[in-house]
Amino acid sequence: MTGFGDARRETERFVIASEVRTVNNRYLKVMVRCSDGYSTLEPRIEKLVRETVSRGTVNVSLRVDSLRKRDRFRVSREMLEDYTQQLESISVESRLAAPTEMFQLLSLPGVIQESESETGNPEEDWPEIEAVLREAIERLHDFRVTEGRSMQEELVLNLGQVEEQLVRVIDLTPEVVVGLRDRLLERVRELLENTDVSVDASDVIREISIYTERADINEETTRLRSHLEQFRNYLAAEQSNGRKLDFLTQEMFREINTIGSKANNVSIAHCVVEMKAVVEKIREILQNVE
Repeated sequence: MTGFGDARRETERFVIASEVRTVNNRYLKVMVRCSDGYSTLEPRIEKLVRETVSRGTVNVSLRVDSLRKRDRFRVSREMLEDYTQQLESISVESRLAAPTEMFQLLSLPGVIQESESETGNPEEDWPEIEAVLREAIERLHDFRVTEGRSMQEELVLNLGQVEEQLVRVIDLTPEVVVGLRDRLLERVRELLENTDVSVDASDVIREISIYTERADINEETTRLRSHLEQFRNYLAAEQSNGRKLDFLTQEMFREINTIGSKANNVSIAHCVVEMKAVVEKIREILQNVE
């Protein structure tokens, strides 16, 4: 399920900002991006996310900025003097010109150093960082709850449409049996016409009973109605049931297919097409449900 949450907090030394974004995914995947020096906190951050989110791709961004950036970096005189002496010595020996501009030396490793007091300590800063992350995750949760309610309303509407078509199918079911019986009897009469073959009426009735039993869709309609009821119960539950709803949708589609293949009735076929289209909409919505 898509969602977004952010939070920001300022301490005596740092400004901490976090953003949490989620996009659709069948499974849970957490990706964390932290400021330099705080990558050791990634396992803790992922654990926080998993406490709230169980499905989707989650992108977590954590930024920690010092409030005293002027004193954050310093020039190491010792390193600069050491480089200068070595370069001058090499220049004399190799008869090559030594660097004469200061900026040429500043890019050498170790000349510009970050103040240890301003690099931050992940362990010491974790309580403040955790508070910001929890706030961002809570806002993400609120965002997803709002979106989830909208999806729930749409799913309930779709279930009603499937149920409406199912009622029509149930009403048409007696016609399926009668229609099949009449067609079989007519076919038998046509085959026996102008022949000397005689068929016992009880044999005909038995064979027709076998065929009509194969075309019976009462079990499928009963199971489909049960799936719809169970689907509604999962929607009304407090906990997330995205995977269960996925499974139920597959079962609903299976029952609808069987109804269409067994009934062999034009009116029921139209109902089946409508139900398939609605169930496909339900399946698309469920891709966004946790």
